[in-house]
Amino acid sequence: MIRVLLAEDQHVIRGALAALLGLEPDLEIVAAVDSGDAALSAALVHRPDVAVLDIDMPGARDGLAAAAELRERLPGCRTLMLTAHGKPGHLRRALGAQVDGFLLKTAPPEDLVAGIRAVAAGQRVLDPSLAVTAWNLADNPLTPREADVLRLAASGADAAEIAARLFLGAGTVRNYLTAIVAKLNARNRTDAVRIASEAGWI
Repeated sequence: MIRVLLAEDQHVIRGALAALLGLEPDLEIVAAVDSGDAALSAALVHRPDVAVLDIDMPGARDGLAAAAELRERLPGCRTLMLTAHGKPGHLRRALGAQVDGFLLKTAPPEDLVAGIRAVAAGQRVLDPSLAVTAWNLADNPLTPREADVLRLAASGADAAEIAARLFLGAGTVRNYLTAIVAKLNARNRTDAVRIASEAGWI
């Protein structure tokens, strides 16, 4: 029997997935929760074999943050991510969090069931429609410091505020921002934030 934790913030989808998976003779739903925070708490109590996590959930932890923490705190629990969008940034973060599977919510139900069984058996699963995306993921051209600067700029901080928070000079921050825009072939700072966010670099 494979013990499954299900984390999905939309009540109807969570209920439908729990009902669907509950029909399988070798799957047992041990918990169905609505956030990444609740997923971590429930996993520590119920010790599932597989956690099926939606990527976009409310709370301090989204699905990917919950998956990364589960990997640390409950290494025996395998993780299978579900997402409505196969964005390169999501896929990059999922691979970085070392999740065991990544499926689109548009996948047929039998693919989800097969995916759970596969990750429980120690295999990795990637939605076939995302294979080309995974293959073409570009390396992050930003240095860690540039990523820090751009992350703060994305939150609305101006050069002086970024400088104060990172203990840099305002001129240095402006130089970083100019270099970032050039590296990303962006039109401006806003475009650089968009490019880096979509790619999963910030």
